[in-house]
Amino acid sequence: MKLAENYGDKPATELPMLFQRILSNCTLDWFRRQKTRNALFSNLSDFEGTNDDGEFDLLESLNVQTQPEQTESAESATQRAQTLHEIETEVQALPARQREAFLMRYWEELDVAETAALMGCSQGSVKTHCSRAVHALSHALRARGITL
Repeated sequence: MKLAENYGDKPATELPMLFQRILSNCTLDWFRRQKTRNALFSNLSDFEGTNDDGEFDLLESLNVQTQPEQTESAESATQRAQTLHEIETEVQALPARQREAFLMRYWEELDVAETAALMGCSQGSVKTHCSRAVHALSHALRARGITL
């Protein structure tokens, strides 16, 4: 889609090279998002163990069990709610631009170009805002005792 939208006016001989570059950039962006997301949430792995493939999934660990024999205790439900509140508080405490970039990139899963267009800034600025937000959140959550 990006090739057709942005490079429809280019000669046909240049299209394979452009397609290869777009595919490479999109793949790298996806892996960078995954790495950042995993780095941020690896600090939250004290909630539950890992799943069978060795990856930690915050959403799976925070879902209330639906099977009667595995119901969540009141204590763990309260602890989970408090932890989520602390995370929410730290995200809200980020500077506006960092919070905006972080939420668009890692929660709405927009790519760098889309985020930059929506924020009205350069792609480099989006990357800088996201990097600073992840570092600030990681530090703040560790200070609150949310660590490995």
